[in-house]
Amino acid sequence: MKTKVKAQVKSRWYYIFWGTATVSVVLGQLYVGTGYRLLSGSMNELINKVDGVLLHEGGDLNESNPFDGYL
Repeated sequence: MKTKVKAQVKSRWYYIFWGTATVSVVLGQLYVGTGYRLLSGSMNELINKVDGVLLHEGGDLNESNPFDGYL
């Protein structure tokens, strides 16, 4: 009966390398996701502030100056 020979012999450095690479990718994704969430919140805040300035409630605008009611 023949004994099966292992096709590949991997050292522990192989697993250390790929484990470190995997952890690095996951941490990078968390970092980018957190930054995106902060940027999104800041943009929503800015848009809400601008909407408050640009949207005029009530009253008619002066026809000669379309920006009369906004500034």
